[in-house]
Amino acid sequence: MTRPSQELLRSISDEHVLRSLMSERKLTRAELATTTGLSKPTVSESVRRLVESGLVADTGERTPGGRGKGRVGSFYSLAEDIGVALVIAIAPDGITAECVDAYGDVVGRTHHPIADPAEVAAVLPSVAAETVAAHNVRLCTVSAADPVDRRTGRLVQLPDSPFLVGELDPVAVLGPLLHGPVVVDNDVNWAAQAEHAALGVADFAYLFLDEGLGCAVVSDGEVRRGHSGLAGEISHLITAGPSGATPFIEVFGELGLRRPGTTAIDVARLRTADPVVLARAIGGVVMALVTLADPEVVVIGGSWGPSLLGAIRDECARLPRQVDVVAASVASPSLTGARASALDQLRTALVTASR
Repeated sequence: MTRPSQELLRSISDEHVLRSLMSERKLTRAELATTTGLSKPTVSESVRRLVESGLVADTGERTPGGRGKGRVGSFYSLAEDIGVALVIAIAPDGITAECVDAYGDVVGRTHHPIADPAEVAAVLPSVAAETVAAHNVRLCTVSAADPVDRRTGRLVQLPDSPFLVGELDPVAVLGPLLHGPVVVDNDVNWAAQAEHAALGVADFAYLFLDEGLGCAVVSDGEVRRGHSGLAGEISHLITAGPSGATPFIEVFGELGLRRPGTTAIDVARLRTADPVVLARAIGGVVMALVTLADPEVVVIGGSWGPSLLGAIRDECARLPRQVDVVAASVASPSLTGARASALDQLRTALVTASR
Protein backbone atom coordinates (compact mmCIF):
# COMPACT_ATOMS: atom_id res chain seq x y z
CA MET A 1 0.00 0.00 0.00
CA THR A 2 1.34 3.43 -0.97
CA ARG A 3 1.95 5.72 1.98
CA PRO A 4 0.76 9.34 1.79
CA SER A 5 3.54 11.80 1.07
CA GLN A 6 4.90 14.11 3.75
CA GLU A 7 3.59 17.07 1.76
CA LEU A 8 0.06 15.62 1.85
CA LEU A 9 0.29 14.92 5.58
CA ARG A 10 1.48 18.47 6.24
CA SER A 11 -1.36 19.97 4.20
CA ILE A 12 -3.92 17.85 6.07
CA SER A 13 -2.46 18.95 9.41
CA ASP A 14 -2.50 22.60 8.36
CA GLU A 15 -6.13 22.31 7.26
CA HIS A 16 -7.13 20.82 10.63
CA VAL A 17 -5.40 23.65 12.47
CA LEU A 18 -6.90 26.36 10.25
CA ARG A 19 -10.43 25.01 10.50
CA SER A 20 -10.11 24.69 14.28
CA LEU A 21 -9.08 28.34 14.51
CA MET A 22 -11.96 29.33 12.20
CA SER A 23 -14.31 27.62 14.62
CA GLU A 24 -12.80 28.52 17.98
CA ARG A 25 -11.18 31.88 17.04
CA LYS A 26 -8.13 31.51 19.30
CA LEU A 27 -6.37 28.47 20.72
CA THR A 28 -3.05 27.50 22.23
CA ARG A 29 -0.97 24.80 20.60
CA ALA A 30 -1.99 22.42 23.39
CA GLU A 31 -5.66 23.20 22.76
CA LEU A 32 -5.15 22.74 19.03
CA ALA A 33 -3.68 19.30 19.68
CA THR A 34 -6.80 18.40 21.65
CA THR A 35 -9.32 19.75 19.13
CA THR A 36 -7.58 18.33 16.05
CA GLY A 37 -6.43 15.02 17.52
CA LEU A 38 -2.93 15.71 16.23
CA SER A 39 0.23 15.29 18.26
CA LYS A 40 1.72 18.35 19.94
CA PRO A 41 4.88 18.26 17.79
CA THR A 42 2.75 18.02 14.62
CA VAL A 43 0.64 20.97 15.75
CA SER A 44 3.71 23.03 16.61
CA GLU A 45 5.16 22.46 13.14
CA SER A 46 1.84 23.28 11.51
CA VAL A 47 1.47 26.50 13.50
CA ARG A 48 5.03 27.48 12.56
CA ARG A 49 4.30 26.98 8.85
CA LEU A 50 1.01 28.86 9.01
CA VAL A 51 2.59 31.79 10.86
CA GLU A 52 5.36 31.96 8.26
CA SER A 53 2.76 31.96 5.46
CA GLY A 54 0.88 34.86 7.07
CA LEU A 55 -2.32 32.92 7.66
CA VAL A 56 -1.98 32.57 11.45
CA ALA A 57 -0.63 34.99 14.04
CA ASP A 58 0.37 34.99 17.68
CA THR A 59 -2.26 37.12 19.46
CA GLY A 60 0.13 38.19 22.18
CA GLU A 61 -2.13 36.66 24.82
CA ARG A 62 -0.69 34.09 27.20
CA THR A 63 -2.13 31.48 29.52
CA PRO A 64 -1.46 31.73 33.26
CA GLY A 65 1.66 29.69 33.92
CA GLY A 66 4.86 29.41 35.81
CA ARG A 67 5.48 28.69 39.49
CA GLY A 68 3.99 25.23 39.37
CA LYS A 69 1.13 26.08 37.02
CA GLY A 70 2.77 24.56 33.98
CA ARG A 71 4.25 26.14 30.89
CA VAL A 72 2.91 29.43 29.60
CA GLY A 73 0.91 28.91 26.40
CA SER A 74 0.59 31.36 23.53
CA PHE A 75 -2.81 31.92 21.91
CA TYR A 76 -2.95 31.82 18.13
CA SER A 77 -5.66 33.04 15.77
CA LEU A 78 -6.15 33.72 12.11
CA ALA A 79 -4.09 36.69 10.92
CA GLU A 80 -6.02 39.97 10.90
CA ASP A 81 -5.38 40.69 7.22
CA ILE A 82 -6.21 37.17 6.06
CA GLY A 83 -8.99 38.44 3.79
CA VAL A 84 -12.77 38.54 3.55
CA ALA A 85 -15.53 37.47 1.18
CA LEU A 86 -17.71 40.06 -0.50
CA VAL A 87 -21.46 39.35 -0.63
CA ILE A 88 -23.61 41.49 -2.92
CA ALA A 89 -27.40 41.44 -3.16
CA ILE A 90 -29.02 43.15 -6.15
CA ALA A 91 -32.67 43.72 -5.28
CA PRO A 92 -35.51 46.14 -6.13
CA ASP A 93 -34.73 48.26 -3.06
CA GLY A 94 -31.05 48.67 -3.93
CA ILE A 95 -27.62 47.06 -3.76
CA THR A 96 -26.37 45.68 -0.46
CA ALA A 97 -22.71 44.80 0.02
CA GLU A 98 -21.34 42.86 2.99
CA CYS A 99 -17.86 41.73 3.95
CA VAL A 100 -17.70 38.43 5.79
CA ASP A 101 -14.57 37.21 7.56
CA ALA A 102 -13.47 33.60 8.03
CA TYR A 103 -15.22 33.42 11.41
CA GLY A 104 -18.53 34.19 9.72
CA ASP A 105 -18.78 37.73 11.13
CA VAL A 106 -20.07 40.59 8.97
CA VAL A 107 -17.26 43.13 9.29
CA GLY A 108 -18.62 45.72 6.88
CA ARG A 109 -21.99 46.54 5.35
CA THR A 110 -23.32 49.20 3.00
CA HIS A 111 -26.63 49.70 1.22
CA HIS A 112 -27.13 51.87 -1.85
CA PRO A 113 -30.78 52.55 -2.76
CA ILE A 114 -31.75 52.65 -6.42
CA ALA A 115 -34.76 54.33 -7.99
CA ASP A 116 -34.73 52.25 -11.17
CA PRO A 117 -33.20 48.85 -12.14
CA ALA A 118 -31.28 50.59 -14.92
CA GLU A 119 -29.13 52.23 -12.22
CA VAL A 120 -27.61 48.90 -11.18
CA ALA A 121 -25.04 48.82 -13.98
CA ALA A 122 -23.67 52.19 -12.86
CA VAL A 123 -23.87 51.66 -9.09
CA LEU A 124 -22.48 48.12 -8.87
CA PRO A 125 -18.87 48.90 -9.89
CA SER A 126 -18.62 51.84 -7.47
CA VAL A 127 -20.03 49.77 -4.59
CA ALA A 128 -17.52 47.00 -5.26
CA ALA A 129 -14.59 49.40 -5.69
CA GLU A 130 -15.42 51.11 -2.42
CA THR A 131 -15.47 47.78 -0.58
CA VAL A 132 -12.29 46.44 -2.18
CA ALA A 133 -10.46 49.65 -1.24
CA ALA A 134 -11.32 49.09 2.43
CA HIS A 135 -10.85 45.30 2.69
CA ASN A 136 -8.69 42.47 1.37
CA VAL A 137 -11.44 40.80 -0.69
CA ARG A 138 -10.63 37.28 -1.84
CA LEU A 139 -13.87 36.34 -3.62
CA CYS A 140 -17.48 37.37 -4.15
CA THR A 141 -20.98 35.90 -4.25
CA VAL A 142 -23.83 37.79 -5.90
CA SER A 143 -27.55 37.39 -5.35
CA ALA A 144 -29.65 38.89 -8.15
CA ALA A 145 -33.41 39.39 -8.31
CA ASP A 146 -33.32 38.41 -11.99
CA PRO A 147 -32.88 35.06 -13.73
CA VAL A 148 -29.21 34.08 -14.06
CA ASP A 149 -27.47 32.08 -16.78
CA ARG A 150 -25.69 29.35 -14.82
CA ARG A 151 -22.91 29.01 -17.42
CA THR A 152 -21.85 32.67 -17.54
CA GLY A 153 -23.36 34.39 -14.50
CA ARG A 154 -25.03 36.95 -16.78
CA LEU A 155 -28.47 38.20 -15.87
CA VAL A 156 -31.21 37.01 -18.20
CA GLN A 157 -34.24 39.00 -19.30
CA LEU A 158 -37.42 36.92 -19.41
CA PRO A 159 -40.92 38.12 -20.33
CA ASP A 160 -42.94 39.30 -17.32
CA SER A 161 -39.97 39.49 -14.94
CA PRO A 162 -40.74 42.61 -12.86
CA PHE A 163 -37.17 43.56 -11.93
CA LEU A 164 -35.27 43.86 -15.22
CA VAL A 165 -31.74 45.11 -14.66
CA GLY A 166 -30.93 44.79 -18.33
CA GLU A 167 -27.81 43.42 -19.97
CA LEU A 168 -25.54 43.00 -16.95
CA ASP A 169 -22.60 40.65 -16.46
CA PRO A 170 -21.63 40.79 -12.76
CA VAL A 171 -18.63 38.52 -13.36
CA ALA A 172 -17.21 40.90 -15.96
CA VAL A 173 -17.93 43.94 -13.77
CA LEU A 174 -16.55 42.55 -10.51
CA GLY A 175 -13.88 40.13 -11.71
CA PRO A 176 -11.19 42.75 -12.49
CA LEU A 177 -11.58 44.23 -8.99
CA LEU A 178 -11.00 40.94 -7.15
CA HIS A 179 -8.28 38.32 -6.81
CA GLY A 180 -10.71 35.40 -6.71
CA PRO A 181 -13.88 34.03 -8.28
CA VAL A 182 -17.28 35.70 -8.60
CA VAL A 183 -20.28 33.38 -8.17
CA VAL A 184 -23.68 34.69 -9.31
CA ASP A 185 -27.07 33.10 -8.69
CA ASN A 186 -30.74 33.98 -8.56
CA ASP A 187 -32.04 35.29 -5.23
CA VAL A 188 -34.62 32.50 -4.90
CA ASN A 189 -31.92 29.84 -5.29
CA TRP A 190 -29.88 31.48 -2.53
CA ALA A 191 -33.02 31.66 -0.36
CA ALA A 192 -33.65 27.96 -0.90
CA GLN A 193 -30.10 27.15 0.20
CA ALA A 194 -30.64 29.13 3.40
CA GLU A 195 -33.93 27.34 4.01
CA HIS A 196 -32.26 23.98 3.36
CA ALA A 197 -29.77 24.67 6.14
CA ALA A 198 -32.62 25.57 8.50
CA LEU A 199 -34.99 22.75 7.55
CA GLY A 200 -32.56 19.89 7.24
CA VAL A 201 -34.79 18.42 4.51
CA ALA A 202 -33.10 17.07 1.38
CA ASP A 203 -36.07 17.29 -1.01
CA PHE A 204 -38.33 20.33 -1.00
CA ALA A 205 -39.64 23.14 -3.18
CA TYR A 206 -39.29 26.79 -2.21
CA LEU A 207 -42.11 28.93 -3.60
CA PHE A 208 -41.30 32.65 -3.56
CA LEU A 209 -44.33 34.96 -3.66
CA ASP A 210 -43.44 38.64 -3.61
CA GLU A 211 -43.44 41.47 -6.15
CA GLY A 212 -42.19 38.77 -8.49
CA LEU A 213 -42.83 35.03 -8.60
CA GLY A 214 -40.13 32.40 -8.28
CA CYS A 215 -39.38 28.87 -7.23
CA ALA A 216 -36.41 26.68 -6.42
CA VAL A 217 -36.43 22.90 -6.37
CA VAL A 218 -34.02 21.25 -3.94
CA SER A 219 -33.36 17.56 -4.62
CA ASP A 220 -30.93 15.41 -2.65
CA GLY A 221 -29.82 18.60 -0.89
CA GLU A 222 -28.89 20.43 -4.11
CA VAL A 223 -30.67 23.27 -5.88
CA ARG A 224 -31.60 22.07 -9.37
CA ARG A 225 -30.94 24.87 -11.83
CA GLY A 226 -31.66 23.17 -15.14
CA HIS A 227 -29.77 23.30 -18.43
CA SER A 228 -29.33 27.08 -18.55
CA GLY A 229 -30.07 27.98 -14.93
CA LEU A 230 -33.70 28.96 -15.46
CA ALA A 231 -35.39 26.10 -13.60
CA GLY A 232 -38.05 27.43 -11.25
CA GLU A 233 -39.13 30.40 -13.37
CA ILE A 234 -42.81 29.72 -12.79
CA SER A 235 -44.48 32.88 -14.09
CA HIS A 236 -45.82 31.12 -17.20
CA LEU A 237 -46.85 27.88 -15.53
CA ILE A 238 -50.52 27.22 -16.32
CA THR A 239 -52.79 27.22 -13.27
CA ALA A 240 -56.37 28.04 -12.24
CA GLY A 241 -57.29 31.69 -12.77
CA PRO A 242 -60.56 33.61 -12.55
CA SER A 243 -61.27 32.93 -16.22
CA GLY A 244 -60.01 29.34 -16.26
CA ALA A 245 -56.61 27.90 -17.18
CA THR A 246 -54.21 30.87 -17.06
CA PRO A 247 -50.45 31.52 -16.82
CA PHE A 248 -49.64 32.12 -13.15
CA ILE A 249 -48.48 35.70 -13.69
CA GLU A 250 -51.66 36.51 -15.64
CA VAL A 251 -53.81 35.60 -12.64
CA PHE A 252 -52.63 38.77 -10.93
CA GLY A 253 -53.35 40.81 -14.03
CA GLU A 254 -56.90 39.47 -14.20
CA LEU A 255 -57.41 40.32 -10.53
CA GLY A 256 -56.04 43.86 -10.99
CA LEU A 257 -53.14 43.20 -8.63
CA ARG A 258 -50.27 44.49 -10.75
CA ARG A 259 -48.54 47.82 -10.44
CA PRO A 260 -49.61 50.14 -13.26
CA GLY A 261 -47.55 49.64 -16.40
CA THR A 262 -45.57 46.68 -15.01
CA THR A 263 -45.90 42.97 -14.27
CA ALA A 264 -44.80 43.54 -10.66
CA ILE A 265 -47.38 42.47 -8.11
CA ASP A 266 -48.85 45.26 -6.00
CA VAL A 267 -48.32 43.70 -2.57
CA ALA A 268 -50.35 46.28 -0.66
CA ARG A 269 -53.38 45.80 -2.93
CA LEU A 270 -52.97 42.03 -2.92
CA ARG A 271 -53.54 41.88 0.82
CA THR A 272 -57.16 42.96 0.22
CA ALA A 273 -57.79 40.30 -2.46
CA ASP A 274 -59.83 37.12 -2.00
CA PRO A 275 -57.41 34.60 -0.42
CA VAL A 276 -59.42 31.65 -1.78
CA VAL A 277 -58.91 32.75 -5.39
CA LEU A 278 -55.20 33.31 -4.85
CA ALA A 279 -54.82 30.01 -3.00
CA ARG A 280 -56.48 28.18 -5.87
CA ALA A 281 -53.93 29.54 -8.31
CA ILE A 282 -51.06 28.75 -5.94
CA GLY A 283 -52.50 25.26 -5.40
CA GLY A 284 -52.18 24.61 -9.13
CA VAL A 285 -48.51 25.55 -8.96
CA VAL A 286 -48.00 23.29 -5.94
CA MET A 287 -49.68 20.40 -7.78
CA ALA A 288 -47.26 20.83 -10.69
CA LEU A 289 -44.28 20.87 -8.30
CA VAL A 290 -45.47 17.75 -6.49
CA THR A 291 -46.14 15.94 -9.76
CA LEU A 292 -42.77 16.71 -11.33
CA ALA A 293 -40.36 16.99 -8.38
CA ASP A 294 -41.97 14.91 -5.58
CA PRO A 295 -40.84 17.20 -2.72
CA GLU A 296 -41.24 16.21 0.92
CA VAL A 297 -42.20 19.78 1.82
CA VAL A 298 -43.25 22.92 -0.04
CA VAL A 299 -41.92 26.07 1.64
CA ILE A 300 -43.84 29.30 1.09
CA GLY A 301 -41.67 32.43 1.22
CA GLY A 302 -41.75 36.02 0.02
CA SER A 303 -43.42 39.09 1.48
CA TRP A 304 -47.02 37.94 1.10
CA GLY A 305 -46.95 34.17 0.55
CA PRO A 306 -46.77 33.11 4.23
CA SER A 307 -49.80 35.29 5.08
CA LEU A 308 -51.90 32.97 2.89
CA LEU A 309 -50.52 29.78 4.42
CA GLY A 310 -53.88 28.64 5.85
CA ALA A 311 -55.74 29.14 2.58
CA ILE A 312 -52.94 27.46 0.62
CA ARG A 313 -53.00 24.44 2.95
CA ASP A 314 -56.78 24.16 2.57
CA GLU A 315 -56.43 24.21 -1.21
CA CYS A 316 -53.56 21.71 -1.21
CA ALA A 317 -55.58 19.35 1.01
CA ARG A 318 -57.82 18.76 -2.02
CA LEU A 319 -54.95 17.77 -4.30
CA PRO A 320 -54.67 14.13 -5.38
CA ARG A 321 -51.16 13.93 -3.88
CA GLN A 322 -50.58 15.40 -0.44
CA VAL A 323 -47.55 17.38 0.69
CA ASP A 324 -46.66 19.37 3.79
CA VAL A 325 -46.84 23.12 3.21
CA VAL A 326 -44.90 25.33 5.64
CA ALA A 327 -43.88 28.98 5.91
CA ALA A 328 -40.27 30.00 5.30
CA SER A 329 -38.35 30.54 8.51
CA VAL A 330 -35.12 32.33 7.54
CA ALA A 331 -34.87 36.12 7.76
CA SER A 332 -33.32 37.87 4.73
CA PRO A 333 -33.05 34.44 3.09
CA SER A 334 -31.35 35.41 -0.17
CA LEU A 335 -28.59 37.34 1.58
CA THR A 336 -28.30 34.63 4.23
CA GLY A 337 -27.83 31.93 1.60
CA ALA A 338 -25.30 33.93 -0.39
CA ARG A 339 -23.42 34.79 2.81
CA ALA A 340 -23.20 31.14 3.89
CA SER A 341 -21.84 30.13 0.49
CA ALA A 342 -19.31 32.97 0.56
CA LEU A 343 -18.10 31.88 4.00
CA ASP A 344 -17.65 28.28 2.84
CA GLN A 345 -15.75 29.41 -0.25
CA LEU A 346 -13.55 31.78 1.79
CA ARG A 347 -12.59 29.07 4.25
CA THR A 348 -11.78 26.69 1.41
CA ALA A 349 -9.69 29.38 -0.29
CA LEU A 350 -7.67 29.94 2.87
CA VAL A 351 -7.06 26.22 3.27
CA THR A 352 -5.92 26.06 -0.34
CA ALA A 353 -3.59 29.03 0.22
CA SER A 354 -1.85 27.10 3.01
CA ARG A 355 -0.72 24.37 0.65
